[in-house]
Amino acid sequence: MISRSKRRHGPSTLLVAVSGLLAASQSAAQQGGASRPHQPGESAFLAVLPEHIEWRAFPAFPPSVRLAVIVGEPEGVGPYTIRVKVPGGVKLAPHRHPEDRVYTVISGVFYIGLGDHFDESHLQAYPPGSVIVLPGGTSHYHWARSGEYVSQVSAIGPLGLDYVDSHDDPRRTAKE
Repeated sequence: MISRSKRRHGPSTLLVAVSGLLAASQSAAQQGGASRPHQPGESAFLAVLPEHIEWRAFPAFPPSVRLAVIVGEPEGVGPYTIRVKVPGGVKLAPHRHPEDRVYTVISGVFYIGLGDHFDESHLQAYPPGSVIVLPGGTSHYHWARSGEYVSQVSAIGPLGLDYVDSHDDPRRTAKE
């Protein structure tokens, strides 16, 4: 069963955020007198089918977690979309991203908590179709509590991920 979360940001907050991004984009295009440039490889129609998604390990995640780049280049400057697949039972320790992020739950139940310390009692459950807006610099953690989940993340890169406690960072243990 999915618990109902207290809504901190309603649809109007998301609408204001999206409207602001669109206005900024239109303003930038008008100032330059031209339309915005395309990202590499995005000057033509693109469709990504599920069977063409390439899932790979990502050094900043636990070994069983997979990441797929859907659009853009997360390590570069510019918009990107990725998907993250987390097997049941896996926890991602408290961490932060410098970039603002929009998460969309694709499948499973996405459990997320806010704060510098993993606290099971503060996890909120979001079913498929949910959208979560996470401002950059916000400490948070995840748990695939009820089974595997897939979330889609859209942001403007470069992608960054810093663990609150450096001992939780899989990249650290890989170097030692």
